[in-house]
Amino acid sequence: MATITAADVNKLRKQTGAGMMDCKNALVEAEGDFEKAVDVLRKKGQKVAAKRADRDATEGAVIALTSDDNKSGIVVMVNCETDFVAKNDSFVALATAIANVALANKPASTEELLALPFNASMTIGEKLIEQTGVIGEKIEIGGYESLSSAFVASYIHMGNKIGTLVALSDVAEEAGRDIAMQAAAMNPVSLDKDSVPAEVIERELEVGREQAREEGKPENMIEKIAMGKLGKFYKENTLVEQQFIKDSSLTVAGYLTSVKAGLKVEAFKRLSLTV
Repeated sequence: MATITAADVNKLRKQTGAGMMDCKNALVEAEGDFEKAVDVLRKKGQKVAAKRADRDATEGAVIALTSDDNKSGIVVMVNCETDFVAKNDSFVALATAIANVALANKPASTEELLALPFNASMTIGEKLIEQTGVIGEKIEIGGYESLSSAFVASYIHMGNKIGTLVALSDVAEEAGRDIAMQAAAMNPVSLDKDSVPAEVIERELEVGREQAREEGKPENMIEKIAMGKLGKFYKENTLVEQQFIKDSSLTVAGYLTSVKAGLKVEAFKRLSLTV
């Protein structure tokens, strides 16, 4: 029987993040073989993951990062079950490590992200399963987005609860951060009125019609009133038409023009653990 030292246990703990007793038991089962011990811990994670598959993972951490040249960025949400785990430094470190892999590889989808190597011995998907066994909670990728442009800014809000990316048409560092903060705080439904989904427009029009009828407005005025309410909806809920949070006398589009002629928001991405 292999002799398991405290140094061996500590090495495995640092490698996997598992608890001391879990690491010791895994090494004992693997007769001191580190690779086999990692597999033991991974199998434990698979068993825990299967048991917790139907649990809701609504807590977690959102990480937004940009490349050194600010021409690309990613935002990823890693979910867990409880706020206690979400606030743990090791969980945030895990989410950040996954975000760094995403930034380096720029996968096209969550499925591609899960298939990327987390380290030399496992993929991101396998790492999540392993950590499910370590932590004892369901852990999954709750969302992933990326952007590329002339300039991409990122922002993380509310202790990793919200992360945003903003793509600008030209380099503007302060403006990029301002608009990324705007997107985090104001939760726009789309970039501009032309990009609002048709079903959202129809829903807002129908709400406007119903409100007008309840107020007793003449039937021949209903559509005009509904269109007016839709215009207000655009101003409150599309990024470029919203009031700029740092200066309510300007829209976001107006603010960007004041920073640099022709400066525009080309796209934004927002992931949130809250509404």
